[in-house]
Amino acid sequence: MVWPFGSSGAGNDPKHDKPKKRPVSWPDTLGTAEPDQFAAAKEWAPMVLFSLVGLGALQLYANYLRRIPGAPYVRPTFFRSRSLFGRVTSVGDGDNFHLFHTPGGRAVGWGWLRKVPKSRKALKDRTIPIRLAGVDAPEGAHFGRPAQPFSTEALKWLSDYILHRNVRAYIYKRDQYGRIVATVYVRRFLIRRNVGLEMVKQGLATTYEAKSGAEFGGIKAAYEKAEAKAKRRRRGMWSGKPSAFESPREYKTKWAGQQNKTDS
Repeated sequence: MVWPFGSSGAGNDPKHDKPKKRPVSWPDTLGTAEPDQFAAAKEWAPMVLFSLVGLGALQLYANYLRRIPGAPYVRPTFFRSRSLFGRVTSVGDGDNFHLFHTPGGRAVGWGWLRKVPKSRKALKDRTIPIRLAGVDAPEGAHFGRPAQPFSTEALKWLSDYILHRNVRAYIYKRDQYGRIVATVYVRRFLIRRNVGLEMVKQGLATTYEAKSGAEFGGIKAAYEKAEAKAKRRRRGMWSGKPSAFESPREYKTKWAGQQNKTDS
C-alpha cells in the first residue's frame, strides 16, 4: 500500500530517522569559550608596571641623583640620614671649604662625561659651603682681627689635603652662617681618612669647644685622644709655650667681647 503523504519506503530509510543539524554561525561560537577571569588584569598590568617603574625612577633621581646647587637646597630630612659626594673647589679657611655636588660620582658620568666647572665664574652660586664637624682650626685675619698663630699652616694643610679631590660629607645641620656642618672623608693612598681628625693629629685644629651645638658624629673621644697625643708631641699649635697658647674658641670669645664693648 502506498502511503499518501510520502514516498514509499521512506519510513524504512535510516538516513531519514536522524535529526538534521542546525548550522552554527561564527558569532554564536564566541560565547562558547570559557571566560578568562584575569583578562582585565593582564590588560592593565603593563601600564601599572610602567607607571611604578617611572615613579621609582623619579624617586631615585630626586633623592640620590639630583644635583644640589647650594646649602639652601639641602633638605632638613637629609640631615643625619644622608651624605653628599662631590669635588672640593676651594678652601676658605682652616676648617671650611666649598663642595661641588656630584651625585653618583663616576658611575653616572661625573669626571668623564660630565665635567666639574673650574672657573670662579662658572662655580658662582653652584657650590655648597661645608664646615668640618668636631674641630676648630686657628682663625685667619678677617674683620680687622689679626690672624692666630698656625692659621696659615692650617689653611695650607687643608688645601693640600682635599683641594680638587672628591670627598664624602656626612651632614648634620646648617650653622648660623648658612654652611653645612659635616664629618668629611677623603681617600688618600686608597685609605679613607677623616679630614677633621687628621687635622687634629697634626696639631692644626682642636676639638670643638663650644658648649652647645657641637657635632662630633659619635666620635668625640677619638678627637680628644688625637688632641692629647698632638699636645704631648708638641705638634703644630702646641709647639709654643703652654702659657701663651690660645685656642680658636678662646680667640673668638675674646674678640666677640671686645666687639660688644665697642658697640656699647
